[in-house]
This record gives sequence, structure tokens and C-alpha cells, in this order.
Amino acid sequence: MSTAEWWRNAVIYQVYPRSFADGNDDGTGDLAGVRSRLPYLRDLGVDAIWFTPWYSSPLADGGYDVADYRAIDPAFGTVEEAELLIADAAALGIRTIVDVVPNHVSDRHEWFRAALASGPGSQERQRFWFHPGRGPDGAEPPTDWVSSFSGGTWTRTTNPDGSPGEWYLHLFAPQQPDLNWNHQDVRREHEDVLRFWFDRGVAGVRIDSATMPVKDPAFPGADGEFAPGTHPFLDRDELHDIYRSWRAVADSYAEPRVLVGEIWLADPERFARYLRPDEMHTAFNFDFMMRPWAPDQLRAAIVSTLDAHRPVGAPATWVLSNHDVTRAVTRYGRADSSFGFGARRFGTPTDLVLGTSRARAAALLTGALPGSLYVYQGDELGLPEVEDLPLDVLQDPMHFRSNGVDPGRDGCRVPLPWTTDGPSFGFGGPKPWLPQPADWGSRSVEAQDGEPASMLTLYRSMIAIRRAEPGLRGDEFTWLSTPDDVLGFRRGDVLCVVNLGDTAADLPAHAEVLLCSGVLTGGTLPPDTAAWLRS
Repeated sequence: MSTAEWWRNAVIYQVYPRSFADGNDDGTGDLAGVRSRLPYLRDLGVDAIWFTPWYSSPLADGGYDVADYRAIDPAFGTVEEAELLIADAAALGIRTIVDVVPNHVSDRHEWFRAALASGPGSQERQRFWFHPGRGPDGAEPPTDWVSSFSGGTWTRTTNPDGSPGEWYLHLFAPQQPDLNWNHQDVRREHEDVLRFWFDRGVAGVRIDSATMPVKDPAFPGADGEFAPGTHPFLDRDELHDIYRSWRAVADSYAEPRVLVGEIWLADPERFARYLRPDEMHTAFNFDFMMRPWAPDQLRAAIVSTLDAHRPVGAPATWVLSNHDVTRAVTRYGRADSSFGFGARRFGTPTDLVLGTSRARAAALLTGALPGSLYVYQGDELGLPEVEDLPLDVLQDPMHFRSNGVDPGRDGCRVPLPWTTDGPSFGFGGPKPWLPQPADWGSRSVEAQDGEPASMLTLYRSMIAIRRAEPGLRGDEFTWLSTPDDVLGFRRGDVLCVVNLGDTAADLPAHAEVLLCSGVLTGGTLPPDTAAWLRS
């Protein structure tokens, strides 16, 4: 495989900068903290780091409300520190991917401040979606569209004289006004932002909410059925011209940069359109991540994923959790082990012992599948969702806009434990921005380092074998004939077998056990256990 195609089977580690490592002991993770922990990521064996937004932001939505794409948020560091981090990581063989959020900016962005100051009909407002309201005195919002964060999608402005003004669109929080992608300023600015970071050595970008930037300017209702590509604000056909232009920018570099899409779509054919050879390189596979721990469900997700990617020649991606989703150890220990944003609630029971066994097996399952593997920080430590955070420390707008019904995403964003003791378990500072559980030290890097049965050791071994075995680096994939409760497939001379049933299962004929998520008993595979075998 050429260097230019490193992304086809890479292991990519997701860093949520605020919670990874704190280099200046102020309780907030930063770039200095990441730089100090680069040897850890090298030893883990990852090929690249994906950073969630590190830009200047008031943090109304964890950094996804960007105020300035050309500035690092002061809480994290400076552009110069980012350049040093990119270079230091590259020296260790680790590439860097950064987030870009095309759908919206922060309400503190200079463009939006200028739009509010300029008034109705101004050129500054044309970069966003300002619109008169409906009904008497325009008191009703222009549409009844529902926000991804619950509630409405329009906020009314106030005129300089104090009277009610126009409304502006925000598919997420009010602090995240949507951009108008019909405006050439918006298109030019984002291409310039790509070049700004590509010129500093960034290997690619992850495109947030990639199906949402283009809107129907007629603002029709969003209820009912729509022909493919015609929904008022999701997966509109015009998006593909935008990403073709981005691909041209990415391909203009000596080592072409990579575009990774966050694409939530149920239709595999529509999903694959974003991965045509002149658009994005890869996109996140949310279908697999949201499925329950059930053999028919996971098999169906694997089949549909590989089938969707095959016609466009793009590699699949596999991931168990991220900064938006309940951690796998917790999720897999529940009666309903699937994930859905609308179903997240306080007080949902979970069996962490069961969840950990399943998460270990799931790591080997995803690690053996063809394509690239994403690891969310802390999953390699087996961290559970922190579900008992005090209500007064919660910061996620998903919680507040649900009127407190949704616990939000803070539970998967708690700062990592690095040492077995200390005021922040080695994270940095006496008081992290979110409190860590009292038992966090037992789950720390220090506690797991060198322990044969630890989750960290399993991940290190899995990534090392994945890199060393030729059969795990290509596209070959063949299902094995297995009992209904067992998933099994062959890649080269490596077999992956996963027992999702309630009783032990016989292993297929093999010459060697390469790795197992649990303890084999008498030549059989226990429940909720996976094994890699050499045939």
C-alpha cells in the first residue's frame, strides 16, 4: 500500500483535547498535555490522531461552536504549539486530523457579530439564514423544524431600538448559527481554512455534520416523505459539489490530504455517494456502533457496510464509541445494548462486568474487519460512562435543551486517568473540569501497563498484530460457517471468531491462537469472547 493511501486501514485515535491530558495544571486538557503523552500513543500503535475542535470557542457545545478557525483556543494553547504538536507526532509516525464544522459557526464569530450589527437585508446577513417570522408581527418562527439538540431551530433577534427583529436559523444550539452555503464567501472561507491547516502539516479533516450544511431556501416543512436529495436540510444533492471542491484542495498537496465525513444516513446508497472517488475518502460507520450486542444485528451491519462501500472502492470504518455516544463498556452491559440519542436516560441499569467482556470481544471484532479503525480516548482503558456526575457540573446543551431528561454527553468526556493516585490521577491540576470517579486510578494507564489481562494490553496487542499480519491489511473478507450465535470470518490466514451466545462454542480448526479477549477453556470459546486464530 502506498503512503498516500495510509488511511485505508489506519488505526486512528480520537482525542477530545479538554479531557486527554493537562500540561499546565489548570484542570483543562491542552496541547502541551497531548505532546507530553505522544509516546503513549506511539506505544499504543496508532497511525493518526483525530482532534475534536481545538479552535477558539466559547464552548457552548464543547468546541463545535467555532469563533475563529485560525486560532487555537487559549485554554488549549496557540497555533505555534499546534504546529509543534503536528511535527512531534509526525516524527513518531503519527499523522494529525482536525475537525471542520461547515454547518455553523459560533455566535461570537466575527461574521455573525457583523450580521447582527448590520441589520436586515445587509450583505453580512446573507452569509447566514436570517428570515422574517410568520404570523402577526412575525412572532412565530419561519419553520417548525426541530433541533438536533431538541427544541426549535430559530432564535429571534432584537433591533437596535429594542423591537423584535428577524429570526436566524440554528439546527443545533442558538449559539451556533447556520451558515448559508449558497454564499460564495462561505465556500471560499472554508477552502481557505482547509489550506491554512493543510499547510501546517495536518494530514486530513473530519467533517462534522456533513449532511446538513445545505438548506432549501424556500424553508418548507420537514415532516413527511421526501425524494432522495430533496429534504429541506439533510443530505441535499447540492452538498456533493461542495465536497468535490474540498477534494480538489486536498488532492493539490504532494501527499494528498484526507477527508473523513460524519454522515448519519440510514440509506446505504445515499451514504456511499459521499465516498465516490472525487469526494470524501472515508466516512464514519454509525450503523455498526448503534447496533445491539446480537449476532444477527452485527452481521447485518457488517454486510450492509461492506456492500455499500464496495461499489465506490472506499474502505469502511469501524468504531465502538466517540465523544457523543455512551461508552461501549456501559452500553454493552445493558438489557438494550443498542444506542439511540432519544433513548438516553438517567438511571439506566448496566452490568459493567458483562459490558467489559463484550467490549473486549467487540475490540477484536472491529479490529479484524477490513478498513480503518477508530479508537475513542479511554476505550483502550475500558473506561465506563460516568453516570453519576453532579447535576451542577453538567455542561452539555443536549442535557439542558431536553429540560434535563437527557443526561447528555459529559459522561463520556470525563478526563482520563493516567496514574493510580493523585488529585486528578495524573491528568493534571488539582481539580479537572469534570470530576473523575473515585475508582478512576484502578482504571488508569499506570494500573494497566504491563498487566497481561488488562484492556490496555489487549488493545496494544491487537493493534500490533493487525499491523503485522498481511491478511489484516488488505480487503479480503470471507464469512465462515458458524453456529447462529457465533460470528466468524477469514482474512488471509487469520480467522476472527466471536461468541455472542450464552454457551461455549467450539473453535474452528486452527494452527495457533494469536489473541483472545478472554480465557479459552478446553478448546472452546466462552460467551461474549472473541479470538484471532491462524488457520
